[in-house]
Amino acid sequence: MSEHHVKSQAEMAELFRHDLRTGVGRSVKHDSADKHVSGEAIYIDDRLEFPNQLHVYARTSDRAHARILRIDTAPCLAIEGVRIVITHEDIPGLKDIGPVVAGDPLLAIDTVEYVGQPVLAVAACDLDTARRAAMAAIIEYEDLEPVLDVVQALREKHFVLDSHTHQRGDAAAALASAPHRLQGSLHIGGQEHFYLETQVSSVMPSEDGGMIVYCSTQNPTEVQKLVAEVLGIAMHRVVIDMRRMGGGFGGKETQAASPACLCAVIAHLTGQPTKMRLPRVEDMSMTGKRHPFYVEYDVGFEDDGRLHGIQLELAGNCGYSPDLSGSIVDRAMFHADNAYYLGDATINGHRCKTNTASNTAYRGFGGPQGMIAIEQVMDHIARHLGLDPLAVRKANYYGQHERNVTHYYQTVEHNLLEEITAELEASSDYAERRAAIGRFNAASPVLKKGLALTPVKFGISFTATFLNQAGALIHIYTDGSIHLNHGGTEMGQGLNTKVAQVVAEVFQVDISRIQITATNTDKVPNTSPTAASSGADLNGKAAQNAAQILKQRLVEFAARHFQVSEEDVEFRNGHIRAREQLLSFEQLVQLAYFAQVSLSSTGFYRTPKIFYDRSQARGRPFYYYAFGAACVEVLIDTLTGEYKLLRADLLHDVGDSLNPAIDIGQVEGGFIQGVGWLTCEELVWNAKGKLVTNGPASYKIPAVADMPEDLRVKLVEKRKNPEDTVFHSKAVGEPPFMLGIAAWCALKDAVASLADYRLQPQIDAPATPERVLWGCEQMRQARAAVEAEQPAPCPLHTAGAAPLPTTNS
Repeated sequence: MSEHHVKSQAEMAELFRHDLRTGVGRSVKHDSADKHVSGEAIYIDDRLEFPNQLHVYARTSDRAHARILRIDTAPCLAIEGVRIVITHEDIPGLKDIGPVVAGDPLLAIDTVEYVGQPVLAVAACDLDTARRAAMAAIIEYEDLEPVLDVVQALREKHFVLDSHTHQRGDAAAALASAPHRLQGSLHIGGQEHFYLETQVSSVMPSEDGGMIVYCSTQNPTEVQKLVAEVLGIAMHRVVIDMRRMGGGFGGKETQAASPACLCAVIAHLTGQPTKMRLPRVEDMSMTGKRHPFYVEYDVGFEDDGRLHGIQLELAGNCGYSPDLSGSIVDRAMFHADNAYYLGDATINGHRCKTNTASNTAYRGFGGPQGMIAIEQVMDHIARHLGLDPLAVRKANYYGQHERNVTHYYQTVEHNLLEEITAELEASSDYAERRAAIGRFNAASPVLKKGLALTPVKFGISFTATFLNQAGALIHIYTDGSIHLNHGGTEMGQGLNTKVAQVVAEVFQVDISRIQITATNTDKVPNTSPTAASSGADLNGKAAQNAAQILKQRLVEFAARHFQVSEEDVEFRNGHIRAREQLLSFEQLVQLAYFAQVSLSSTGFYRTPKIFYDRSQARGRPFYYYAFGAACVEVLIDTLTGEYKLLRADLLHDVGDSLNPAIDIGQVEGGFIQGVGWLTCEELVWNAKGKLVTNGPASYKIPAVADMPEDLRVKLVEKRKNPEDTVFHSKAVGEPPFMLGIAAWCALKDAVASLADYRLQPQIDAPATPERVLWGCEQMRQARAAVEAEQPAPCPLHTAGAAPLPTTNS
């Protein structure tokens, strides 16, 4: 019997008065933190291997675009330890695993369309044998002409999906009548997810031709569906089990399906358990990245920098297939305003096809690419007018002059932009530091400092409206312990901890009572992916719903049992009071069990109010907006292009935080990942379409030394989300990523100081030291031309020298 059962009424009364310490709003430690640090956390590759388990390696294309003439697998089968070799002809069901529309063959059929596309797969007794055997296969090709450049694809209308337009007013007329007008272009690089755990799946055949799939995926239901389809069986025969991922960032939303499906096909054909874990180089070569974008803008504006009209062309490099590119380019278009009222605007989104790996979801899901485009515009306007870029940004904020409707006709409500900006300006000493940097730069011929304060307005909800739903399952056992399962996936972001806190808050019990088990498709069906910052919003609400159903049952039972009104029943600190009667939570649960009260319930949630009419390009695609701002100071060496971040001040809105410690960690991590995207993480392909930055030796993610020397992070305090979210919190997974834009703008600010801040340097993203150095040379040439009383070279395309090759386009 539990120790709580023998407590006296006086002891229970004292406990009842205590404040609960593990519900929402508390900085509860991540449920797996100790296991992460100690190495005890179990990932797919840590699971004990099954007897007779096979290991899979895929032979991939070494051509960007070619017709397959012949495949000879006999040399593979001649190697000892090889069990089977499969091509597309061996797939028993559907051959395509495209998540939305077809275009992603599990194994190449007739043609290959990028370097790294799987052509055949070998299963053997171990990975090394499978690799040797796969490389022994003979594949003959006839080369076809590839398209490797996004600008070429845009000009030739080489698209994977049709273009889409957002339009308000007459942008052409507004541009023609504007007092000032500028044009420009920008290349925005992609980004490798670089999750610590590469793509991995382990599959066990079950009775009746089914499969149990242990998969590192953000989207268990999608993997379940695709495994069923490639095998030609019903979904109910496939179970996906996912306890935790070693990072995802969007890279395991669709890309996890390929290893799972290959394993399932081989397990089906051999009857043996099968595992596939991609080595790092293969993982980076085979899987998609954040979409690189090419942007062209034409903007008209007033003397104070306020926008008069704008036309934006957003060309996403989708790779060879649609994947999720339709929604990703849509979100770039939705966020092409960031924090600013655009006036008369035309936003065109293009989904360009190139012969590279199909690009996919990544933290922000296209939003960052749209936002960086408008931040480039703000800086360009400021240089042209000789104004502080922050002044131009604030002049265009939503809410200025009662302008608060987006170019897709959603009203920006509960706007915190001005409040956050004012608080950060003051706390970061922006004005004083701006003046001090001006003095420093005037006296320093080589080292230059830059400063930027940029805002974030990010819409929260899946733009594919039907995905805004979630389910949960709660059991209460007779000892008072609680089993919780929901459809979200844990990838290190603390989702399980937050959802457990929600349930603890409803029942007013300690979180130690609650056990969250692996995400499992036979417990909560038809789950949406853990993406779009929706994890806590959707699954937290579903778990809250299930907990409230059970709590109401207990309240009704207690009222009957103790002959009191329901209003007299109160839950607090692991105890229940029914007027004068006090008892522990487990005592009430046991009484309810003996009275035959159901102690299990499902919960469900769907996001209200949202809709989008694509034919009209208008609606309310987002339930609410999250806001934030970052102020970043940098120091550059104008002779080498080297730089470092000196200080970063971050202020971010999470509504009424479910867990401040986890939320601050998300803000810190999102910011640094955003800085990496815009500074050091450069993807480079060679002339034949091969990714040459395919490992940590050539692809640089931020390290400890890349952190700002002075990093200050604060959450906006005491601000509840006005919408009915889970305990009035706001999503925090993606929005902080865009805070990193301030670092890119600060680097451009430092370079612009070489031309007295009157010219905008052309520094594509990422702003690597090479690009920063080239930007410095642009500014020197422009200033020299002015001093020689010659026409200044265009700051966007400096005459006399070729621009850096855009290897990330």
